[in-house]
Amino acid sequence: MKRILTIDGGGIRGTFPAAFLANLEQDLEQPIGRYFDLIAGTSTGGIIAIGLALGLRAADILRLYEEEGPAIFSQSRKGFLGWLERHLRKGRWAFWGPKYSAEPLRNALHGVLGERLLGEARTRLVIPAWHPQTQGVYVFKTAHHPRLRTDYRELAIDAAMATAAAPTYFAQHVTANDVGLVDGGLWANNPAGLAVVEAIGALGWPANQINLLSVGCLDDIKTLRAAYGAARIAPQLSSIFMAGQSHGSLGIAQILTGHEHERRAVFRVSQPVPAGFYSLDDTRRISSLKDRAFAEARAQKPILHPHFFGTPAEEFTPCHKVP
Repeated sequence: MKRILTIDGGGIRGTFPAAFLANLEQDLEQPIGRYFDLIAGTSTGGIIAIGLALGLRAADILRLYEEEGPAIFSQSRKGFLGWLERHLRKGRWAFWGPKYSAEPLRNALHGVLGERLLGEARTRLVIPAWHPQTQGVYVFKTAHHPRLRTDYRELAIDAAMATAAAPTYFAQHVTANDVGLVDGGLWANNPAGLAVVEAIGALGWPANQINLLSVGCLDDIKTLRAAYGAARIAPQLSSIFMAGQSHGSLGIAQILTGHEHERRAVFRVSQPVPAGFYSLDDTRRISSLKDRAFAEARAQKPILHPHFFGTPAEEFTPCHKVP
């Protein structure tokens, strides 16, 4: 069987998949990334995916969220000053541009990724981004096919910064090759369908020999009344789009891997939560996200282990190697 791991985007809510995978990892002999043949991640999920593919332990990535999250989202201050800063940033975003500087994120990622290249990944990678200049998709990939001759020489931190450059939160990221990119969540916030298409179409893996573990960053539960006017619907369009894209992506993955009544191939892990309770940049909820993830992992371990964690995946040999 070929095993695929995909991780959704979701800002600081990436604490949930990081903590979930870290808890699963406690029972494994090797870092959890070594148990998958392909890993795909978008935005915050892309950061996790790149780290895992490079051999980092999920526990180390979780510490990145816990220790650096408040600095990345400029929420180190507490009390009234912290409240005032958060509201001033909302005003800055509305009138002057991105809410946050990307420099703290870059510094945090450099601390764990350094100057390593995508070509150093030990697991195949698919990392979506978006190219505003051409209004087109831009997908970072390891050299897992002979045609893929470029991305493996890219800095891992460039791919991570690009896929996480969420509009309104961060400015677009300009790579070392002067390519300006933004968050892959604009078109593939849930990369499950993209990963399965890559596995079948590019890698040639038989559909009936694929198992997919898709980990989300929680699902906001909203009720949208048909009578709502444009003024009320507009603020919710982003979350509505994300939910629709996620359902569509999972549907593609399920159809391509076989009917679920014949064989369960897609394992989705996320949790429904009240809309607005966990925002994408509220670091005050990190401990709550970790709490949820650990409880979820405890329940999922006996279900997931037979399908994903019996033995490590086969060694990945890229078609092109870094010098």
